[in-house]
Amino acid sequence: IGLVLTALGITALILGELQVASFGTLLLLVGTVLLVPVAVKPVANTFGALISRIYARQGNLAQGNLNRQPGRAAVTASAMMIGIAITIAMVGMVTSVTDGFMKYLDKSLGADYLFMPDSLVLGSGNMGAAPEFAARLKEIEGVSGVTSLRLASSQADGADLQVIGIDPLEYPEISGLEFSKGDPETAYTGLANERAIIVNGIFSSSSGIKVGDVVKLNTPAGVLDYRVVGIAMDYLNAKLATGYISHTNLGQDFNVTTDVLIMANRSSGADADAINTAMQEAVVDYPAFTLIDSAEFKEEQLSTLNMAMSFMYLLVLMLAIPGLIAMVNTLSINVIERTREIGMLRAIGSTRKQVKQMVFSESLLLSALGTALGILMGLFLSYYMVKALVFSGFELTFFFPGYGILAAIAVGLIFGVLAAMIPARQAAETPIVEALRYE
Repeated sequence: IGLVLTALGITALILGELQVASFGTLLLLVGTVLLVPVAVKPVANTFGALISRIYARQGNLAQGNLNRQPGRAAVTASAMMIGIAITIAMVGMVTSVTDGFMKYLDKSLGADYLFMPDSLVLGSGNMGAAPEFAARLKEIEGVSGVTSLRLASSQADGADLQVIGIDPLEYPEISGLEFSKGDPETAYTGLANERAIIVNGIFSSSSGIKVGDVVKLNTPAGVLDYRVVGIAMDYLNAKLATGYISHTNLGQDFNVTTDVLIMANRSSGADADAINTAMQEAVVDYPAFTLIDSAEFKEEQLSTLNMAMSFMYLLVLMLAIPGLIAMVNTLSINVIERTREIGMLRAIGSTRKQVKQMVFSESLLLSALGTALGILMGLFLSYYMVKALVFSGFELTFFFPGYGILAAIAVGLIFGVLAAMIPARQAAETPIVEALRYE
């Protein structure tokens, strides 16, 4: 049953449909849990051979103890496996998302200066500025280029669509969109010469729109046809269904000529302090806007993403706690059930230290089983979680979660040692005579 569910889960993930992939993840997880008892013996034999090099007799005993109760060992390993798998999957996803969004940030907000409203996402509540503000910024000595974004709302085939106006000539020179489909140069040329639109991945995936299709937009002038010339997105609007058209078409079809975000570049060798002063003086007349240094803004965004990574590592510890509790229970039960056996070992000459080493070896084998399976499952899940975001319209590259794996191994082994402390002490302190009498 475990093999069948695992095979179905992998097949569902490979198909590439988001809803099917979500169900496939559940099938894969359940199937793996059912397969854990089968993995107990080979994993115990593999890692047991390593432990036997340090504790020859104790390692062999620990290996035999696990093989005698594969079901119980599987329950313990599964608890640790699920916690580690979820953590590695989240670390891999956050690492990949961090890299992808920083690329979006560098591409779409790569200018030296940003004039932004209070909200990072361009929404209908933002107050725009007349084109004279951007023209005034262009006149500042040392400014090499200025471009702006304008905003309107529309509907396409009954779905809400945020429409952003850009200058197809100036915008790619100062900033730009991150393209997943279509040629950027051809797309910008299309925006300049016709009723053309670049849609982002969110809208494309939800509506099934492809490059070359025609989108019918609701405008104040009626329903108008726009040809899709590319699929791309920018950092600020990555989570909203968005389309990008030219300033000219936004003015003609939506009657919008006000700027809601302005970007400017500094000329090479220009006096940065003088430009900053001039820009601060210019923005005073537009209180809805704030002058932001692009480098500082990127650092703030990176800091936020790094905090998310720190939370993921904390999650490693939190999710390992159920595995620790399960391991303590399993080891304690094993010690109680083998009370007479432990007494016999003591009677023929085993020391308390050797009995403790046997229980510690058994704990390390359980930890190795849960950690190894958790890492394999976590890598698989993290890869397809990133793919799920790609299905949703984000263009991301999967990053191998190396630090997450190292953290998982460290936590797994440390918790294995901690889990063995109480049962090992309990086994070592068992009086020989009482243990031999135990029924």
